[in-house]
Amino acid sequence: MALKNRSVPREPLPDADVHSEGFRQQRQARRSALVEDYVELIADLIEDGNEARQVDIAARLGVAQPTVAKMLTRLCADGLVSRKPYRGVFLTEAGRKVAEESRIRHQTVEAFLRSLGVSAETARIDAEGIEHHVSAETLEAFRKAMTAPR
Repeated sequence: MALKNRSVPREPLPDADVHSEGFRQQRQARRSALVEDYVELIADLIEDGNEARQVDIAARLGVAQPTVAKMLTRLCADGLVSRKPYRGVFLTEAGRKVAEESRIRHQTVEAFLRSLGVSAETARIDAEGIEHHVSAETLEAFRKAMTAPR
C-alpha cells in the first residue's frame, strides 16, 4: 500500500529532541533486554531448586554454550552474577534486583494481555518482548486498567 493511500491519518512529527528520545529509549531497552533475560532465567533456575548451569541456560534460551559463556563473562564484569569452578552461576544482590524488576514487568505485561483475552501461551511469549520496552508509566496504566471496575 502506498503511503498516500493511508486509511489512518498520520500525526505530525514531534519536535526532534522529543522524537529522538523515543529512539534512544528503544536502543537502551534493546541493550538491556538480553541482560534482563539472562538474570531472570538464572533466578528462575535457582528458585526451581536447581543450579543455574551454563548448559541449562543455553538450552532454555536456545543458544550455543559459547554464547552463554560470553554473556556470563559480561554479567560477571557487570557485577550481576558470580561463578564458581565446577558449580553453577549465582546472582549477586544487584543481579537479584534486576531479575526481580524484570520478573515484575513480565508478570504485569502478561497479566494485562491475558485480561484482554490473549491466550496464556501467546501472552507469555509476547510479554517476553514487551517487558523490556514498556515504561513505568505504561506499566502503571496496565495495572490500573486491570483493577478498574468493568
